[in-house]
Amino acid sequence: MQIGIIGLPNVGKSTLFNALLKKQVALAANYPFATIEPNIGIVDVPDYRLDRLVEVVQSEYGVMNGTKPIPEKIIPAVVKFVDIAGLVKGASEGEGLGNKFLSHVREVDALVHVIRDFEDENIARAGSVDADSDREIIETELALADIQILDKRIESEQRNARSQDKQAIKKLAAYEKLMVALAKGELASTVSLSDDEKVLVRDLNLLTLKPMIHVYNVSESAAVTASEHPEDTNSVQLSAKLEAELSSLTDEEQEEYLKELGLHASGLDKVIRRGYDILGLQTFLTAGPKEVRAWTVKSGFFAPQAAGVIHTDFERGFISAEIIGFKDLAELGGWKKAKEKGKIRIEGKNYVMQDGDVVEFRFSV
Repeated sequence: MQIGIIGLPNVGKSTLFNALLKKQVALAANYPFATIEPNIGIVDVPDYRLDRLVEVVQSEYGVMNGTKPIPEKIIPAVVKFVDIAGLVKGASEGEGLGNKFLSHVREVDALVHVIRDFEDENIARAGSVDADSDREIIETELALADIQILDKRIESEQRNARSQDKQAIKKLAAYEKLMVALAKGELASTVSLSDDEKVLVRDLNLLTLKPMIHVYNVSESAAVTASEHPEDTNSVQLSAKLEAELSSLTDEEQEEYLKELGLHASGLDKVIRRGYDILGLQTFLTAGPKEVRAWTVKSGFFAPQAAGVIHTDFERGFISAEIIGFKDLAELGGWKKAKEKGKIRIEGKNYVMQDGDVVEFRFSV
């Protein structure tokens, strides 16, 4: 699963991407198309539960096993980010290498749209005058690209529908519903689709159907004062410049600096966490003296499917899962105490995994 970082040139995409990876891998420059080929990075998902689970494991097994620390490994969940070159007005018609860039957008599963909302005479604006026009230009180009796709598919399905092809008739109705919205300047993601319709339109891979987070890149002063853009599940306000400064610090220094600024968390942590959420992902946890780890699964996964993420043998030979919620385990202070209190549940093949489940799988092959 990949999240693409998009936006007009010079809005701070590469600065944000570099801060995400905490190293300079993307060329950050103040001229259009400084990024041409997409850069890809794997980013840890912030999760306070791992630190607490380490404490729980150490309380049961000690801090060291001979010369080896307990646990030997601490592995967080990860999400993949892709820094995609700046789109420009007319991209849907091929402007600014538009067709190539739009193809990169089509390959990702969700989008982070970086919107410039700061003024700096040393950094050129590329085609927009303010944050609203930034957002409008990109969303218009994505919508126009989708209209081109739908035009072709509607024409094809109209021919099939004339012969009373039932599947074609259903597809045509779903396609036309999307086209009406796009023609009004709305995104396809705002259209209410039934589960069946979602299946019918999936292969279109429409750009405006992809989940999207709006990231407003503001000045450093604006980032630490009252929010100009109220944050919700689909928007974040941050200063890419400030995030770049934070990324160069140690974890302890970051925490101290954020406290001085009056911030509870970095903007990047919010972007990563929300990116994970909009992909429909959740985490289950395993904890022992060898390893404390966060595992990524799609929301709605059954226990055997989750077991298969660890190893295919676990799914093939699944017997049961011993499960406790993270909160209960943290409060009780360990697996042994949780068993004594009768808090460990035995779940079978039909159990739907919940975010924060701490699990031991039983299997036989």
